[in-house]
Amino acid sequence: MNTCCSQKNLTLVFRDLWTQHVIWTRLFIISTLSELNDLKYVTNRLLRNPNDFAKVLCQYYGRQKAKKFQDLLTEHLMIGSKLVNAAKDGKTDLADDARKKWYVNADEIACFLASINCFWSQEKWEEMLHCHLKMIEAETNYRIDGLYEKDIAEFDDISAQALQMGDYMAMGMMKQFYRP
Repeated sequence: MNTCCSQKNLTLVFRDLWTQHVIWTRLFIISTLSELNDLKYVTNRLLRNPNDFAKVLCQYYGRQKAKKFQDLLTEHLMIGSKLVNAAKDGKTDLADDARKKWYVNADEIACFLASINCFWSQEKWEEMLHCHLKMIEAETNYRIDGLYEKDIAEFDDISAQALQMGDYMAMGMMKQFYRP
């Protein structure tokens, strides 16, 4: 049994990590599309999120597996930034290419997570991650089109889904590490 985090804290930790992921992604989208002077700082903070995940995962899965997740999540963010920038610039071909790579990366994340925890379904992770990607892209497009009410409503859905991903991650780990 692992005593790194209590079961209750594990849920809170992963809810927070996924919430931070979507909040800083949103701020990146806004800063990029509005060409705000804080983009460098927002980007740096967003790119800290994979490392924050890795710190927690390392306690349970070791440095190598935590680093693998960190690398995959960093790649997810880098591809997403290319997609946002291509959409902003109206470069459909580049956006299509980034979108394809984004979904491949999501499937790689799902496969990896399922490989380290038998209580995480690859199909369930793919479903959640694909939904996440669709919502992030919709949020970006609403923002580009100036449909701010829809943009905000989409972010509400993204936030709720982030909590679901956090719960799923924590529940799988509780089953794996806190079994009686």
